[in-house]
Amino acid sequence: MLPATNPQPGMIDRPIVLIGLMGAGKSTVGRRLASRLHLSFVDSDHEIEEAAGLTIAEMFERYGEAEFRDGERRVIARLIDGTPKVIATGGGAFMDDHTRSLILERATAIWLDADVRVLAERVARRAGSRPLLKGGNAREKLAALAKVRNPIYALAPIHIRSRPSPHEATVDAILKALGQ
Repeated sequence: MLPATNPQPGMIDRPIVLIGLMGAGKSTVGRRLASRLHLSFVDSDHEIEEAAGLTIAEMFERYGEAEFRDGERRVIARLIDGTPKVIATGGGAFMDDHTRSLILERATAIWLDADVRVLAERVARRAGSRPLLKGGNAREKLAALAKVRNPIYALAPIHIRSRPSPHEATVDAILKALGQ
């Protein structure tokens, strides 16, 4: 396993992969981070939907979570090609052992962590497009996911709190952690 790098100011030498629960801000923060670093941005969920010709919700419904995670792993492996870029992943991507190993070995993983209350407020706007939140209380489901996933997310070498403040504050915290 390659050690996590701390690039020189202005020099990012590998992909940056944002991980965390849904609603943590991976896509929004990722776009802004990429812009500030003059790198390209890729949302793995969007890439998965493009490759499959289906939405994530449709894939879960038709094929189940296990098949979805297999496709997700293949897409993320393609995206982590050594070229510096910012990649936002789906909330469950880092939970897969193979995907997690790939990210930790070939990229700089950053865990965007937020309180369940903040996550619930953020995902309320798009709860219908989130298969793991269907049928039930979003806050309770997010709390259960956090209990299982946070110890795994904590394996990421960089941990950033995503607060209910402007996303630029989160971007600034990431840049500081990267030595930028």
